[in-house]
Amino acid sequence: MDSLTYLEDTSIRLDALRALSLFNANPDERFDRLTRLAKRVFNVPIAKVTLVGPEMVYTVSCAGEQQAPIQRDLSFCSHAIHSDEIMIIPDTLDDGRFADNPFVVEDPRIRFYAGCPLVVMNGCRLGTLCLVDKVPRKMTQEDIILLKDLAATVEHELTAMHMAIVDALTGLVNRRGFEALAESRLNVCKNIQGQASLLFFDLNGFKAINDTFGHAEGDLALRNFANALKLAFRSTDIVARLGGDEFAVLLLDSSPSDTGVAVERLRGIVTAQNDREKRGYELRFSVGHVDYDGLEDVNVNRMLLDGDTKMYFDKRRLSD
Repeated sequence: MDSLTYLEDTSIRLDALRALSLFNANPDERFDRLTRLAKRVFNVPIAKVTLVGPEMVYTVSCAGEQQAPIQRDLSFCSHAIHSDEIMIIPDTLDDGRFADNPFVVEDPRIRFYAGCPLVVMNGCRLGTLCLVDKVPRKMTQEDIILLKDLAATVEHELTAMHMAIVDALTGLVNRRGFEALAESRLNVCKNIQGQASLLFFDLNGFKAINDTFGHAEGDLALRNFANALKLAFRSTDIVARLGGDEFAVLLLDSSPSDTGVAVERLRGIVTAQNDREKRGYELRFSVGHVDYDGLEDVNVNRMLLDGDTKMYFDKRRLSD
């Protein structure tokens, strides 16, 4: 199996993937109806919508045999996103890149693959709408046009979802997206009795930045803090701008001490940012820390409220 040079994981592409955060989401009828249609129209046993992450490829929707996330270097879809055109493999055994792929020589014994890259948000290729068969086959020009049309519909749904749950200024998940994603992830924690932490942030002195330097500078301060959050926390954490100068982060599989370390890492990043930028003001923040033990019922709004309350205690402590 040939090695694959990965498509550059730019910050824009990874931000879009994190914001959509469909990797472990519940089934979504918007995508399921499209994979069912593709399976029926092309008469294939498997049709999927996939997202290609930094290390794994995730199935968002599948009509046919369901599949767990697979390693990116074994995935056909990780090759397909290298082009704007459909990648068609009439017979995998005749293609040196895939002839010895485990998914070819073992179950599900893939012999045919066609993957149309999903291009959304600033031209990012996030994943594919793909067809899989266990026998060799060819695609006509009409088939190619039809698969592109179906992929365009998937792209439209992804773009609409992105616009609904992403803050336009910072590129972070907005409050609506955070609440939905946090509830889904915390329910997973509850099922496995896993730990999680919620952090509620507020920028100190933000009104003075706006009043003194103008709203354009205030917007820049918000973007800079958002970038610091993305640097400080893991790609698996949910980072959001709730509104105004309030931000939140949900850390999964994180103990209270682990979360404390992450907050201190953020402080170091913000301090370095202040020293480097020298914009006439310093970014400073207060934070409220709420832990979830995986035993109680999930209530994201209650956790946000508790985090907000603890954040104000921290703000008063810093002002004393």
